[in-house]
Amino acid sequence: MLLATALLAYGAEVHPILPIGSPAPDFALPGVDGQIHRLADYAASPILAIVFTCNHCPISQLYEQRIQRLYEDYRDKGVAVVAIQPNAPEALRIDELDSSDMSDTLAEMKIRAAYKHLTYPYLYDGETQAVARAYGPQATPHVFVFDRGRRLRYEGRVDNSYRVEMVKTHDARNAIDALLAGKPVEVAHTGVFGCSTKWKEKEAERLEALRKLEEKPVALELASPEDLRNLRANPAKKLTLVSFWDTRCELCANQFAGIEATYRMYSVRGFQLVTVAADPPDARAAVQQVLEKQHATSRNLLCASARAFDPEWNASVPFTALIAPDGRMVYRKLGAVDMLELRRTILANIDWEYEGFSQYWRR
Repeated sequence: MLLATALLAYGAEVHPILPIGSPAPDFALPGVDGQIHRLADYAASPILAIVFTCNHCPISQLYEQRIQRLYEDYRDKGVAVVAIQPNAPEALRIDELDSSDMSDTLAEMKIRAAYKHLTYPYLYDGETQAVARAYGPQATPHVFVFDRGRRLRYEGRVDNSYRVEMVKTHDARNAIDALLAGKPVEVAHTGVFGCSTKWKEKEAERLEALRKLEEKPVALELASPEDLRNLRANPAKKLTLVSFWDTRCELCANQFAGIEATYRMYSVRGFQLVTVAADPPDARAAVQQVLEKQHATSRNLLCASARAFDPEWNASVPFTALIAPDGRMVYRKLGAVDMLELRRTILANIDWEYEGFSQYWRR
């Protein structure tokens, strides 16, 4: 997880925060509703709150429902709440998706909004980042509150803690309430926390990280039925995904890249992947060729007696199983995997430092 403050010297210098008292920069951005949203669309609202947030950041995820409540609590008071996704998806390394089921594209924003029943305007600025550069969000989430004359009166955090049970100051709400009452905002700036804004300039870093991943060696081990029974027992006590496939299975080939990407997303979380080719031993060269093509740097096994892993399984492939550290099989799928369902199950079973992160994925 990338927790960051907004005061990183590099970010503050290259992408400065819009100063208090500045007019609201214009925008015309596509939303998850399929419409183009413009600053002028909200001219009738006496107060405008713009929240820069995103899909992939675990802190932003915990704030989705708080933004939803902000939108619902204030819309009848004339306050417009608009969320903008500022990140360039091509600047996100795959390991920076270690807390998410997906990235930050507009298509994925639509999926997240539907999955979490988000009804506030959720706009996409990842193509040019022109709006983000004008406002200067340093992390997600980052709130900007404008008065009736569309002058900036508050910018900073939503509240003081991503852990809802530890929230003591509702900074954004305090600013909105003061403006509604015709009073000055007492605290006009607070530091933000969350995931740093992913500017397009970071794409080279992502490509270099990908190059290093694809340079890692790809190994293949011959496994016995006893090895598979041991794998099912999960003696390593790690959250383990086991993916059975073979070289003759087109469906296996179609989902291999998604399984490998899932491993790359969550491996920093103590998650491990084991692929098991159910081909005969004399197919070892063909299996190795497929693994090399997929840059499969996970643990890879070859065992024709794959049914030893699960006697209730008929040995058809693809077969995918997720084993919890305590040995429970928390996901079992014969046939094509719904990759989002699988990733959400993984995220719900990761041993997080804060229970709220796993609860987010269990809902």
